[in-house]
Amino acid sequence: MKTLLLSIVFLCVITTSVSAQVNSQASAKLLRALDIINLFYVDSVNNDKIVEAAIIEMLKTLDPHSTYISKDEVREMNEPLEGNFEGIGVQFNIFNDTILVVNPIPGGPSEKLGIRAGDRIIKIDGQVVAGVGIKNNDVFKKLRGKKGTQVNVSILRRGEKNLLDFTITRDKIPIYSLDASYMIDKEIGYIKLNRFSATTIEEFKKAIADLKSKGMKDLILDLAGNGGGYLNAAVDLADEFLDNRKMIVYTQGLTSPRTDYRATDKGEWHNGRLVIIVDEGSASASEIVSGAVQDWDRGLIVGRRTFGKGLVQRPFNLNDGSMIRLTVARYYTPSGRLIQKPYEKGFAEYSKEIINRYNNGELTNEDSIHFPDSLKYQTLLSKRTVYGGGGIMPDIFVPLDTNAYTKFYRTLMQKGIIYRYVLQYMDKERENLKNEYPNFEKFKNTFQVNQSIIDSLCSLAKKEKIEFTEEEKNKSANDIKLMIKALLARDLWDNSQYFEIINPRRDEYNKAIEALRDKKLYNRKLGKL
Repeated sequence: MKTLLLSIVFLCVITTSVSAQVNSQASAKLLRALDIINLFYVDSVNNDKIVEAAIIEMLKTLDPHSTYISKDEVREMNEPLEGNFEGIGVQFNIFNDTILVVNPIPGGPSEKLGIRAGDRIIKIDGQVVAGVGIKNNDVFKKLRGKKGTQVNVSILRRGEKNLLDFTITRDKIPIYSLDASYMIDKEIGYIKLNRFSATTIEEFKKAIADLKSKGMKDLILDLAGNGGGYLNAAVDLADEFLDNRKMIVYTQGLTSPRTDYRATDKGEWHNGRLVIIVDEGSASASEIVSGAVQDWDRGLIVGRRTFGKGLVQRPFNLNDGSMIRLTVARYYTPSGRLIQKPYEKGFAEYSKEIINRYNNGELTNEDSIHFPDSLKYQTLLSKRTVYGGGGIMPDIFVPLDTNAYTKFYRTLMQKGIIYRYVLQYMDKERENLKNEYPNFEKFKNTFQVNQSIIDSLCSLAKKEKIEFTEEEKNKSANDIKLMIKALLARDLWDNSQYFEIINPRRDEYNKAIEALRDKKLYNRKLGKL
């Protein structure tokens, strides 16, 4: 009970300097309620559970992004943004009730010891883990651990009669925020980021240097589906495109004085042409970057209106290791646009906003998007009209393709059938593929997913009791072939090769290329003609 009361008192007095009298009254009321519950409730009470529920509900009344994070969730939440975790360094899948190494992470301890893609982990510290119904969480618990600690694994490898024993010393394993980087043609480079983490700018600079060495003159930055991350990472990335002390973003709140974030002259891409791809899943840090680029007429934004998450959260640690992330300010673009979409109708309505966009036709029809004059702003150089009201509206709208895939194909993807088939295929054909396709270019240009592969996949689907017609199979064939080829490329090489295969299927990707190849279109959209 003492711990519970300390937590509640901490919450209630955290902003005492703002309104001491109100907080004192609120503290007394809350503590009295807890006393009554503990003294008179009909059953025994779990105080920790009550206080967590109270905190969660209190924060819900404020805004959609002020949240409570339990102590068990804090570390898991931080790992992707800190850019690493501690473990043995393998990507794995549970295949036929066995831990299958999909890929050792480059530079990780497993790769250094010679563990290979396709290896099966049979024992961990002498305990059999194959054929016992092991789950993903069990694997994490057994293989992750503090840097410097050791774990023994016994591996079954195709072509070897006996199990191979490895003693792996755990280390920090990088989590990359850059999914892909490659040249689309002789002049256009492509970079895809999945988050804004502590390592993002380092990864981006390395990719830019590599692409420039290959002759890149124009850049496509893909932030579609990028839900954000660290503010400083967003500022650093925008700094790569802007110079001369230009404003990138500013934050301001009732108790948080305005803070301006400005560009320096150190960026790697101040002059080359730029297109940024966004969609309704691009949020927070992605919106800071795309908003700054748009406001300064630095490049084109292509896709659909971004999510609209423009609230600044500050973490407050509680005494038991849990955390409150409390909204303390709002983000504004250089032209003064508020990134955050409205949330006055409450949490439930806010959570349906993307669905409402779809139902209202905004995701599929540009003519369905309407803004009042009060939400019109001007860019800072060309004086083009841009819009506030939540999210960043693209310069070139690309509708969501709602007819892109058949129901059969979506079912195959949702149930992981295509991925499982590729695992089986790679298990049998890995060495043959490596010998026949010593480099990605040959694979990209000559490898064909033949009809026998499609038939085998469909046989697997039937075993999984997925119903489909011959017509659905034929309509889905091209999409299935493309995904299989992309997944094979990823297993044989890396994520960049996966995206290089799959991206030409995306309308926004092709529109971004079109905008760069058509210089008149690019300049006209930026108001430079």
